Amino acid sequence: MADHDPTRSTNISITVPPEHLEGHYADFASVWHNNETFILDFVSMTQPPKPSTDDPQSSTVAAQVVTRVRIPAGQVWEVMKALENQLGRWEAEHPDRRTK
Repeated sequence: MADHDPTRSTNISITVPPEHLEGHYADFASVWHNNETFILDFVSMTQPPKPSTDDPQSSTVAAQVVTRVRIPAGQVWEVMKALENQLGRWEAEHPDRRTK
């Protein structure tokens, strides 16, 4: 196996199997980590929020993980840059919907 040449670019051809094209809807994501990996749990609510029995000012939401994605710690910066890049493009396309 030859050593990787950092001056040479690499093109990756990505395909999505038909059963994954639709994806999963998620209401929010939970992000956590261990020593080697960042874990993103994409979560969808399963029922409407219900008032909390302990605190009338809060509510409880029943939710379920629809997809768990594990990212090697060394790749997190690349994912962050890609998300920032795509968010910038989205904001440019939708200036009236910018996040505050």
